[in-house]
Amino acid sequence: ITCSPEYIESVWWALGEIEQKGLLYLGYKILPYCPRCGTGLSSHEVAQGYADRTDPSITVRFPVAGEPGLYLLVWTTTPWTLVSNVAVAFGSDLRYVEVTREGDRYILAQSRVEAVFGADVSVGREVTAAELEGLEYERPLSLTPSYPETTGRLLPAQFVSDSDGTGLVHIAPAFGADDFALGQQANLEVVRPVDDAGQFLAEVEEVGGLPVKDADSRLEQMLEDRGLLFRRERINHSYPHCWRCETPLIYMARDSWYVRTTTVRERMLAENAAVSWHPPEIGAGRMGEWLENNIDWAISRDRYWGTPLPIWLCDTCDTREVLGSYEALGDRVGGLPDGFDPHRPDIDTYTWDCLAKGCEGRMIRVAQVLDAWFDSGSMPFAQWHYPFENREMFETHFPADAIAEGVDQTRGWFYSLLALSTILFDQSSYRHVLVNDLILDETGRKMSKSKGNVVDPWETIAEHGADVLRFYFLVSSNPWLPKRWSGSALHETKRKLFDTLRSTYRFFALYAGLENWRHDEDEGEATNKPTDRRPIDRWLLSRTDTVVAEVGEALDGYDLTRAARRISAFVQDDLSNWYVRTTRDRFWATRPDSAASLGTSDAFATLHHALTTTTRMLAPIAPFLSDWMHRELTGESVHLVSFPDISGAQDPDLESGMEDVRRLTTLGRAAREEAGVRVRQPLRELQAVLPENRVLSESLVALLKTELNVKSVVFPRADDDIVRLSARPDFGALGPRFGSDTPVVARAIAELDSERVRRLRAGERIELELDGLTADVGPGDATIVEEAAGDLVVQAEDGYVAGLDTSMDEELLAEGQAREVINRVQRLRRDSGFEVSDRIQLAVCGPESLQRALVEHTDYVCGETLAVSLGVGSEALKEFGTVHEVEIEHEMVRIGLALESGSSA
Repeated sequence: ITCSPEYIESVWWALGEIEQKGLLYLGYKILPYCPRCGTGLSSHEVAQGYADRTDPSITVRFPVAGEPGLYLLVWTTTPWTLVSNVAVAFGSDLRYVEVTREGDRYILAQSRVEAVFGADVSVGREVTAAELEGLEYERPLSLTPSYPETTGRLLPAQFVSDSDGTGLVHIAPAFGADDFALGQQANLEVVRPVDDAGQFLAEVEEVGGLPVKDADSRLEQMLEDRGLLFRRERINHSYPHCWRCETPLIYMARDSWYVRTTTVRERMLAENAAVSWHPPEIGAGRMGEWLENNIDWAISRDRYWGTPLPIWLCDTCDTREVLGSYEALGDRVGGLPDGFDPHRPDIDTYTWDCLAKGCEGRMIRVAQVLDAWFDSGSMPFAQWHYPFENREMFETHFPADAIAEGVDQTRGWFYSLLALSTILFDQSSYRHVLVNDLILDETGRKMSKSKGNVVDPWETIAEHGADVLRFYFLVSSNPWLPKRWSGSALHETKRKLFDTLRSTYRFFALYAGLENWRHDEDEGEATNKPTDRRPIDRWLLSRTDTVVAEVGEALDGYDLTRAARRISAFVQDDLSNWYVRTTRDRFWATRPDSAASLGTSDAFATLHHALTTTTRMLAPIAPFLSDWMHRELTGESVHLVSFPDISGAQDPDLESGMEDVRRLTTLGRAAREEAGVRVRQPLRELQAVLPENRVLSESLVALLKTELNVKSVVFPRADDDIVRLSARPDFGALGPRFGSDTPVVARAIAELDSERVRRLRAGERIELELDGLTADVGPGDATIVEEAAGDLVVQAEDGYVAGLDTSMDEELLAEGQAREVINRVQRLRRDSGFEVSDRIQLAVCGPESLQRALVEHTDYVCGETLAVSLGVGSEALKEFGTVHEVEIEHEMVRIGLALESGSSA
């Protein structure tokens, strides 16, 4: 879009406004320049072209003016730049000395004496910074008639080091960034006797017309002939070359147009402070520090393609015109043709007579084009062709709510947007910035084609889908943190969220189809209101509202990782692993009259609401899966509806109670595992204690009984009835404090009653008295021991205690055996390819105790397995063509099952 005439005209308007504000001027900029291609290179282009090269390395004697026999020793690897030398820089924090050799005296950094002269040398007096500053010397190569000065002066500079060379640096402001900056500061002449082809101008003595690098050897010879060459060597080093043509680059001062951004530095700082940066430290640190040290913006580039600068200069006088519209250009040249193209070369053909009084010159467009970042920074208004049209559209969309880009864009897009909008509109063009960092390989290295550690995104998307890839990056860490690539973690993300969500939907769709349930007819209103549903339904509705609020808050705060993790946890833990698992039996009424008693319609309505709301929360992060599922659930695209609102179903007390149930369930299952009792084996009783002695409602107790497969739940008044607490003294902690009294203190700790042990476990300090000894002990002085009271198997954590009575009678064992048979039959149904609605005939033969259990629980087994009949014993198996053998409690059991007549596999 930046190539379109409409966009370019808006950019011209911006430059016209900048000119009217007096913020546009012509100056110099040091650029890495390719003399063959005739263009400057950006920093990332320079980074592509480094190659080893052998160059001269010479040390030159600069005679000190008025001091015969005294020289400055200066080292350089670019002899050709000595033609443009105007100063010498010394390090303001370095020490300098005079060294005498063969009657001549030399000034250089003290730390470089041995490297330059060797160990056997006479070191004289120290030369102070005050002596050096302003000291004049004779230029070694004064060859340019347009700059006839023969002397230069010494200046202090922070960039001078003593890591190599002599600690004195020759300064040619036309050919180095540090040199140019020092020249600007000290008002030095910019001597640039080199043309755009990288050749010395004809006026330069001895080397005029030569490419600068080819002139090195001749200039070295001239220095030697003049007695100024102290040492000549060769150096092999990595040097930037043009990535297009492999020509060595020249760092050279070029004419450049500048925007005086330093005049709005304080406004940019204020606007930046008002922007919400994610993370905040980038805005205050990297971006803020960049703005604090802001310099004027060089906006022109020596390129052919790009947005042409709308600047025309008179070829005779100093008149210039900056045109802010095509209409203004048309006025100058008598109209523009249809299909006017503002690009080069056509734009360069438009000229006109200078309007200055008495001038007969012509107005010629400057050859440069705009820095591409100026185009990028113009996006907020130029995309609308503002101000020439779409004014209302621009004003509606400005400033932007949010932008996102890589962390390196603090000096690129983020800055150009801020600089231009501050100059043009006196405000930032964005309110929020979301910063992205790099994707690293599995070992933490930056991905690079040259290293061979790049992951092909298209292959990954083809294998896993774009949603999974996007969600993986967001859920692993916030966008502004580097991310390590992990194929296994990507698989895990797909399994945990996407596979779970698809499975949950398919479960819903399967049973909704069997029951002919339709959300548009029965969204919970057919039987009752949502507030009248069962506690487990109301809990899911409440959890859904809570998660909507949490995800909405996270997204509003641009904390995408927190939002993604919250959705993922809701789908895995709340929706699938808890609600669906605990209510599976309600989604299919095995008898026509059982739907009402099971609350089947409410279950469908509740799950449908949760799934629909989940897809709407997920839509910004996983747009494809969420759209597919939302269409299946509602018939419309998720991207045409709003982010979900809270429905008003939040019930904090119910959520807290359900969390208590889930915590006790986890502990109860751990107790079963410790006791070696299978989950399908019913147990007599669970004794439970909740923090702060809370109790559960009857409905939640019923759910807890089902989850842990126990007949009753008892809540003792305190955990003393379930767990005996005692304290075991820690002699290592007590010994240094109590010395010979340690045995007495240890006995007192061991005899603490349960109430005081509980206080010790809670972090309190206890005062002990025994045998006339008083001692103050804390949690670090003892280990708290928990032992089950009676025959219970106990698990405890964070104030939750679950004690299971694992003793079993014949009645419990029989029910457990029936449940084991049901489990094996369900597996056989699945493995045989039966539909979930298929009715079967069933027969089982096994140990006598198991057969008695089946007779006792016939209705229960038939209801769970959809069996229309249940035969027991070997005779019953004779009617079945296929008999399966399974193992139950280390006994072989034979099972026959077949489709009821009329059912289909």
